[in-house]
Amino acid sequence: MRNYLIILILAVAATTASCGGEQKTATPLDTFKTYVKAIKKKDTTTVKILLSAETLKAHDQEAKAQGVTVDDIVKRDSFSWETQKSVEYKNEKVDGEKATLEVKDSANRWQTFYFIRENGEWKIDMKGSADQLLKDIEEQNRQADEQFNLDRPLNDLMPAEPITPSSNVNANAPIRQ
Repeated sequence: MRNYLIILILAVAATTASCGGEQKTATPLDTFKTYVKAIKKKDTTTVKILLSAETLKAHDQEAKAQGVTVDDIVKRDSFSWETQKSVEYKNEKVDGEKATLEVKDSANRWQTFYFIRENGEWKIDMKGSADQLLKDIEEQNRQADEQFNLDRPLNDLMPAEPITPSSNVNANAPIRQ
């Protein structure tokens, strides 16, 4: 009888555990909220868990170059969030395995955070943010160059005097460097 009771209790426990339903997968916003909480608690381990593999790799390279630890780099990068009393966010956008979230920083500017799904979990992708920043700068430079060239008068693009073959040039003369 006693064995029967133990088996019954174990069976009920196993059934309850299996019927508990699937856990809800964290969204990029959930990941960001956890990230900010971990920063405020100075929980560097949790912060690192929430960063993408590429971000951690970049932090590792930066730490080696500066002669410091990855934890030092993580703490430095998250310093401004420690003192921020509240965090505003908007426009969470998920596109397959990537996502973005706009967050208001301590300077009251909207900043885009990038996320990537790794092993079914959303991770903060600082490297993706840096890559996008470089793309944005290149695009701004391209637009500035294009505008500069449009604003220049046509005669600035043409030489002042027409280029014609000169009779003083000896075609057989050696080229001097």
